[in-house]
Amino acid sequence: MLRSHRASRLVRALPSTRRAAHDLTVLPSKPVISYGPAGRSAVSGHVATVFGATGFLGRYLIAKLAKGGTQVIVPFREEDEARHLRVTGDLGQIVPLEWDLRNEEQIRECVRHSDIVYNLVGRDYETKNFDYQSVHVKGAELIAQICAESPSVSRFVHVSHLNASVDSPSAFYRTKALGEEKVKKAFPNATIVRPGPMYGHEDKLLNNMAIWPILWKLNHGETQISPVHVFDVAQALAILQASAPLPKTLSLPGPTSYTYESIMNLIQNLTYNAPSRAPTVPKPVALLLARAAQLVWWPTLSPDEVERRYLSDVKVPGDWESLGIVPDELEHVAINYVRRYRSAANFAKPVEPRPHKAAGSYHVTE
Repeated sequence: MLRSHRASRLVRALPSTRRAAHDLTVLPSKPVISYGPAGRSAVSGHVATVFGATGFLGRYLIAKLAKGGTQVIVPFREEDEARHLRVTGDLGQIVPLEWDLRNEEQIRECVRHSDIVYNLVGRDYETKNFDYQSVHVKGAELIAQICAESPSVSRFVHVSHLNASVDSPSAFYRTKALGEEKVKKAFPNATIVRPGPMYGHEDKLLNNMAIWPILWKLNHGETQISPVHVFDVAQALAILQASAPLPKTLSLPGPTSYTYESIMNLIQNLTYNAPSRAPTVPKPVALLLARAAQLVWWPTLSPDEVERRYLSDVKVPGDWESLGIVPDELEHVAINYVRRYRSAANFAKPVEPRPHKAAGSYHVTE
């Protein structure tokens, strides 16, 4: 009793732990009280669940949330895949929970204490256990339904894709669009976020282009995309935790449109590597090879990914200004992600602004 009394006296004496009226935020479901020092060791009072946290975007979103003092529930399928996320927040802020996309009870447990839920779950290719329909449509619908039934969850953010369309020749884009419709029906106040192709340290864009340029010469490299920095998308998602009211749909394309060929030229100029002499493979041959490659056990270029290489990103204005974010230009930050592909002789060379085909000139500062 004496120890408890002394502890309570100490808490009252610390100005950093005092709670004031301005620290109180009343959500539709519960009051949220923040206290403690600002930054990583703060306690914002918010609890967020990030489904798909072990993916590319998930790690950056969790780092943004945890830095502001939010406790983050991290659902995982394999424990080793979530291990690196433990250090993104202070002690007790990152809470890993095992889950399965088809297990309703596990999903309920993951969202039981959360006031905001993010659904980042998605697959670039299908497997025998999880196809596009089960992940992008049925899985998204189930998570949204359970969140709508949860008394604590007042905000639901669903990450789709910039090219989501029910009329798309790509099954990936079609199921993304169908998933949006199911989520809106299950959780009417949900926010749909549609980012463009993302790039960063662990991306499947710049890294893949640097290693396998032949896979990006489909359609003669003329397909146009609007790549966006994963840091910017993570920042946008983190802002949605505090913004009120939430927007219904956010389109987050990159600030500049590029062809595959222009991005590969940019990578070659930054890495000082010779241009690829790989031939352009016709679409029927690429589809045939992709179907044959599915017989191996490791993930390769799927037939649907071949289809997507021929589909340019839709031209829509971005909603960055409404979030107060100025997205990064690919040409300004690409050196951070492709320098590793330089040879030892060229690794320390400065970046020299040089013109490259179909993209004008670029200016990169180190």
